[in-house]
Amino acid sequence: MNWDVIRNEYKTTDITLAALAEKHHVKLGTLKSRKSRESWTRGSPKDATKPKKVATPKKKDATIKQVVLSEELTDKQKLFCLYYLKYFNATKAYQKAYECTYEIANKNAYTLMVNHGIKDEINRLKNERLNGVLLDAQSILQKYIDIAFADITDFVEFGKKEISTGDFDESGNPITYTTSYVDFKESSEIDGTLITEVKKGKDGVSVKLADKMRALEFLTKYTDLLSQNDLKKLQQEKLKAEIAKTKQETKLLDPEDNGSNDDVIDNFNEATKPSAEAMKDVFGDENED
Repeated sequence: MNWDVIRNEYKTTDITLAALAEKHHVKLGTLKSRKSRESWTRGSPKDATKPKKVATPKKKDATIKQVVLSEELTDKQKLFCLYYLKYFNATKAYQKAYECTYEIANKNAYTLMVNHGIKDEINRLKNERLNGVLLDAQSILQKYIDIAFADITDFVEFGKKEISTGDFDESGNPITYTTSYVDFKESSEIDGTLITEVKKGKDGVSVKLADKMRALEFLTKYTDLLSQNDLKKLQQEKLKAEIAKTKQETKLLDPEDNGSNDDVIDNFNEATKPSAEAMKDVFGDENED
């Protein structure tokens, strides 16, 4: 760490301490302590031929004061606070604000959460935005939302692909065959809190997600706390869960079934699906204030 360069940049430019700390990857508190201990100062302009700066000293002082008041948090730290209010998840907020991997965010998020300036900013935003709503309950609610709406494609990629056999046909074209594949995403790219188990058995590696049905049941009890968008997602996920449950029960009753009843089950679920009016009675009209 070249403190001579940092000190010189502070003395010869108008850069704020917060911006200087972020630029040189130094903690803001450490930089402030160094500045105070070594008495860093910015000298007044020696050039007396600049009448604007001499004639309006009060305006200049006001500008400096404004910078000092706003330099407590960097732009990324402010973004972190805003994202935290959106997700109620420090790791996810850090990942969004700093555009880093999940692993790095999970490691560094705690450092920001214990920062007094950030805690004060989050509390201020909470008071403005939520007007006294119990935020601990909101955090729990958000976690259930994450579990209920989690999709397997958030964690794995799968499909079909062409594989070359290494041989060629009579025309010289490579001989290929189609195979199914399942590729797991890197642990640094996913939210591991939504996974309860990862194990490797004789049939390969398997991933078990948190109990989606339990999360859906929980959210059903607190629909008044959900946004209209989340209510729609809840409705869709419940319908998909019921369809999957019906298919599974049918296969248990008839182990020899090869899927021939799937169309019947789908038609039954479509016929018994609640109407739009019925859903309004349960979830309310999204156009209502």
